[in-house]
Amino acid sequence: MLYSKIISSLENCFIDQKLEDFNKLEYISALKNERISFQVLVTFDKIEELSRYVTVEIEGELAKYTSIREVVSVPVAQPTFPGLMDDNFLRTTPGLYPDLLLPLRYANRLRISPIATSALWIEIDLSKAKDVTAGKKDITVNLKDNAGETSLNTLAIEIIDATLPDQTLKFTEWFYTDCLANYYRCEVFSEEHWRIIENFASTAAKNGINMLLTPTFTPPLDTGVGVERLTTQLVGVTKDGNDYSFDFTLLDRWIDMCDRVGIKHLEIAHFFTQWGALHAPKVVAYVNGTKKKIFGWETDATSPEYTHFLRSFINAFLEHMEARGDDKRCYFHISDEPSAEQLESYKAAKNSISDLLEGYPIMDALSNYEFFEQGIVSLPIPATNHTSPFIENNVKNLWTYYCCGQWNEVSNRFIAMPSARNRSIGMQMYKYDIVGFLHWGYNFYNTQHSYNAIDPYRDTSGDGWVPAGDTFSVYPAPDGEAYESLRIIVFYEALQDMRAMQLAESLCGKEKVIKAIEDSFGKTVTFNTCARHSFEILQVREAINKLIKENL
Repeated sequence: MLYSKIISSLENCFIDQKLEDFNKLEYISALKNERISFQVLVTFDKIEELSRYVTVEIEGELAKYTSIREVVSVPVAQPTFPGLMDDNFLRTTPGLYPDLLLPLRYANRLRISPIATSALWIEIDLSKAKDVTAGKKDITVNLKDNAGETSLNTLAIEIIDATLPDQTLKFTEWFYTDCLANYYRCEVFSEEHWRIIENFASTAAKNGINMLLTPTFTPPLDTGVGVERLTTQLVGVTKDGNDYSFDFTLLDRWIDMCDRVGIKHLEIAHFFTQWGALHAPKVVAYVNGTKKKIFGWETDATSPEYTHFLRSFINAFLEHMEARGDDKRCYFHISDEPSAEQLESYKAAKNSISDLLEGYPIMDALSNYEFFEQGIVSLPIPATNHTSPFIENNVKNLWTYYCCGQWNEVSNRFIAMPSARNRSIGMQMYKYDIVGFLHWGYNFYNTQHSYNAIDPYRDTSGDGWVPAGDTFSVYPAPDGEAYESLRIIVFYEALQDMRAMQLAESLCGKEKVIKAIEDSFGKTVTFNTCARHSFEILQVREAINKLIKENL
């Protein structure tokens, strides 16, 4: 027989699990402009058959707003750092883990096996459902296989007569144009490269990323000392003696692309190398008609030559951006993740240019409170497990971030982590008035320090560098589109939770919202308190939706 079951988007189903391992999802509520998702598990019991093919039909008033994808398991050789994990992981052994979302293959059918459980990802985009009224709606998933067997599942969806407010959180997930050029084997900033860049940027914007890392010069990120990443420099430079002139044609095209896809903020690439601001990034220029590298690892960060160049660039850049009316969209970086031991070198690098950026936000990922306390960084971005001193000292306009080091108790989106843990970040950021979130890996398809490129379909951990899933949240499709992971969608669900909480706050105040969250969660919300099970997050969201409904 053909068997199926509707489950939450927050469940993570491995192919060796059974339908009875998961609770059936029977009801969910949502606001009128949300994107909501759920899954349908499918299998059959004729062990003598190798496979069957299943067609999927969605029935109900919301059917025309749905999309259907297959949840595909990917190879995970390193689910965690060896010996570094808490007890809130799905599994900690190598294997196949659910992550990649693919369009249905096999003539728009799902291929299933009697010895494995398959999963469908159903997404409903209510923002497109302009003609749908509030109230309860049933959506039915009708499955039929090539043996003539059928299976029906129905989910009740209550649409609340309210809309999510616009996203106020600034969200950047670092975007690497060189990784796209490498993977698709196209010339940097060729027409094909631009087509692919826009596709990936569009998918980023769809998932709440509203700030894009902008490679004015090749970003000096995750690059080994002496190693050069593929040059991806939007700003043309000409050196004439000690003078510099700048061509912003490609930068203008980048900004126009951001406008088309819905990117609001521009994150200008770091002015100095990572981990201490000791050197200049790679900069290429035309010198006497020849294109050559003029700065790089061999250049001290505060050398007179680089300081002169950088000040010339910043002046010209701001003048150009002001003329466009886009300068207030810009956020600037000095150096990524400086440590306490590198405070002086970071300070010296910043002081060489900070007077030119007066009134503009300068931000960096760092975890030492001293940088803020001493006034060296006015917009610090501490890691989620280092937010306490910033929160305790009431730092305003606080951002946060996570990367490979945030594995103990805090939220993250490693492939081996439960989706409920991933989505916990929404209520955490809401409670602590977080205004920005940074993650370093939207599409990083390289090894550690960018010595080599990797194939993300075979290698999900940067060649054993970090826990699987840390380096990217989308996969490169054959046609130059971006395939989403379930992790990026679950994180977007967290952003929607945050917006729903903000709406509830506007109706009844923050104190009541926090009480509703923590009463339904059963725990005090901190950055070190994450959901372990999907029902915990679902309870929280239902409590918020109830609060909204009661106070409309």
